[in-house]
Amino acid sequence: MHQLKRRLRVAEDDLQTQQARFAAHLRDPDTNPPPDDVAPERMAVYRQLFFNNIESLLAKAFPVLRRILADEHWLALVRDFYARHPTRTPLFHKLAEEFVDWLTDGRGEHPGDPPFLAQLAHYEWVELALSTAEDPLPAALLAHPNGDLLNAPPVIAPLCWTLAYDWPVQRIGPDFQPTIASGVQTFLLVHRNHSDEVKFVEINAVTARLLTLAEEQPEASGIELLEQIADELQHDDVDAVVAGGAEILESLRERGILLGTRRRSS
Repeated sequence: MHQLKRRLRVAEDDLQTQQARFAAHLRDPDTNPPPDDVAPERMAVYRQLFFNNIESLLAKAFPVLRRILADEHWLALVRDFYARHPTRTPLFHKLAEEFVDWLTDGRGEHPGDPPFLAQLAHYEWVELALSTAEDPLPAALLAHPNGDLLNAPPVIAPLCWTLAYDWPVQRIGPDFQPTIASGVQTFLLVHRNHSDEVKFVEINAVTARLLTLAEEQPEASGIELLEQIADELQHDDVDAVVAGGAEILESLRERGILLGTRRRSS
């Protein structure tokens, strides 16, 4: 019995070693030799099949990025990701998220990569992320839909993100590919509406700051948030900032981005 268990352990170790060599070769065939017991023609089929699957998934998730990169550049980018990133999920939308993370922190600088590469990929991923996100419906129950947005804390819809980019990512495409950042940030509001449609809205810096503060300070009233913005801007006319901010808050409620005001706990 002892010898049988030992043989089983050895066989298991051999199988794991073989599987590791197989996977390493599929990811990076230029660096890792194929397993000895697999015919070269079969190995070639496996390599192409696995890579094509990854490439197809990423091309669907990042259609703008795919269109603006030459075929050779795009395929080299995907091969680099496939070879060097230890993918942790088989899920389509999670794989896209890992690709964005890798472009941001793992790929590094490569000649020929557009300077907006990572930010454009993030912008494209956001739509996929929000379209597949679970809707925490109970959040709506915390809001009074007709509450006073100035004198009570505004409640942001849960499927709503405020984003800031160094590049005008919403305009990038085959006919517009900037090479130098303007130094002016692009602010976008992205939300999933009641029809489960993901919408992008370009907003100004004040609206972006207002939404960020409302998220960071969920107990602060609208007027408290706007007074803080006036202080940050060192604006001489606080009342004017509050009046303008009140219009912004109401517009956001009409768009469904604000659910109303926070209900008082009983």
